[in-house]
Amino acid sequence: MTVTPSQSPGSAADGAAAVPAARAAALSGDGADRASSSRRFLARAALVTASLSIAGSLLGLVRDQALARLFGAGSDTDAFLVAWTVPEFAATLLIEDGLALVLIPAFSMALARRARGAPDDPVRALVVATLPRLCLALAAVAALVAGVAPYLVQALAPGLPDPRLAADCTRLTATCVLAFGLAGYCSAALRAHRRFLAPAAIYVAYNTGIIAAMFLLGERWGVRSAAIGVAAGGFLMVAVQLPSLWRQLASRMSTPGGGGAGVEERPMQLALIGAVLLFALCRQSQVLVERFLASSLPAGAISHLNYAQKVAQLPMTLSLMLCTVTFPVVARALADGDTARARSRVERDLVLASCVVLLGMCAVIACAPQMIELLFQRGAFTASDTAATAAVMRVYALGLLGQTLVGALVRSYFSAGRPSWYPVAVMTVGIAVTSSIGAATVRPWGVEGIAAANAVGITVTAALLLAGLRAARRSSPHTVSIRLPKVLAELSRPVLAAVAATAAGAFVASRFQSPVAGLAAGCLTVTAVFVPLISALGPVASALHSVRTVTRRLTHGRFH
Repeated sequence: MTVTPSQSPGSAADGAAAVPAARAAALSGDGADRASSSRRFLARAALVTASLSIAGSLLGLVRDQALARLFGAGSDTDAFLVAWTVPEFAATLLIEDGLALVLIPAFSMALARRARGAPDDPVRALVVATLPRLCLALAAVAALVAGVAPYLVQALAPGLPDPRLAADCTRLTATCVLAFGLAGYCSAALRAHRRFLAPAAIYVAYNTGIIAAMFLLGERWGVRSAAIGVAAGGFLMVAVQLPSLWRQLASRMSTPGGGGAGVEERPMQLALIGAVLLFALCRQSQVLVERFLASSLPAGAISHLNYAQKVAQLPMTLSLMLCTVTFPVVARALADGDTARARSRVERDLVLASCVVLLGMCAVIACAPQMIELLFQRGAFTASDTAATAAVMRVYALGLLGQTLVGALVRSYFSAGRPSWYPVAVMTVGIAVTSSIGAATVRPWGVEGIAAANAVGITVTAALLLAGLRAARRSSPHTVSIRLPKVLAELSRPVLAAVAATAAGAFVASRFQSPVAGLAAGCLTVTAVFVPLISALGPVASALHSVRTVTRRLTHGRFH
């Protein structure tokens, strides 16, 4: 199945029609039908993307379970996780942000020229002009990373027990620079063509490759098999998209529907791209700080922190999906100049996302030992690893509210499509706080000190972003402003509810010997305490109703 826009008879020819004819058609009944069909298409595309993204995340959890089962939480996994830094940064720059922001507008302009009947195919010309150069540049960077792997490992984790193994894994994962670049290129081109199924499936293919490599090659190659899986999974991300992309490039008539006038005249927002990329890099550098500090601790510290983060971040991922659904509402309100509606939407989203993540945070803290035991304690992952990982996860979870607020708030800064350097500045402050506190606490508190530094640093960043939105009306008319006292008052009540629910859930979960029974009882208790305490809150109930309405419209193709 390919997610494509619904087309009425003759719609391919209509795509090449002149702009006045398209406007006339929009006034007719056929134009109204096409608008309704477009909304239904966007709803289906959003649902397919969300479903496959969740599947990719679940496979990522299975990947981490396989890594723990096969190789435990020791010096070997520490070495691999240092090498894992390369694909983490490559994904941020080449798939999730960088190439998408540059290439999607470029392909959109080429498609608009094609729709207006350019004599030569602009899309193919763009591919010929950019893809070979991009491949050469990415291959050179991949070769450079592989060549300097020992020095890179020394810089990232100077106290690592087995730097040679980490260097070997880094050389293997360096191939992902080329693979991720090609995957990001394909994703940008397909999304510009309104093809979303293949791009949404890339992380399913990626994690499948890693899992398969570990089980097939783990006995012979050890943890290097996971690095081989990263290399194989990267090229699977490309392979899963190539058939769809080839069909688009082979057909001149496959346009996303009428090119709008003035697309080519719109300047490329290089400053916006720079601001987004620098923010993403600053936020991702938290991983560098954590692994640098943990490399001086006994073997297994990096692994314990990694497993704890992967589990604890699941509630944050769920809460930010809600903001993703309503993000177009904020952008449209700002485009219409209706800052009051945008502010109201952002304030409700902040409260609702916070409630979702706080509920998950309660369960993570209350039932951390039971979760880790059920997910990871088998094979080489021992009971002592479970205890250490659960302790780290409880501390790390204290920063989940800050992580969610940062993820939700940064959308507000960039929702108007204009560059803002304030998020970069405050994220830099947060990294400085994380680094200084981590350096001071890593010796007395070990990996728990690193997790605490992360929680404090991201909370400081969230507070500064909130303060920045409060002053946004005075500094820039294009950024959402919020009523900070009102938001803080609404957030205080679910925070208090979370404290009570966590205490009750931890007490009940500890009464059971079986991890399954303890986890079930703890989660039920958390829910039974947390939900009634916040259900009476008017703003929260209103926000829940609003998101249900938006989701219902999205599902039925009535999202405006």
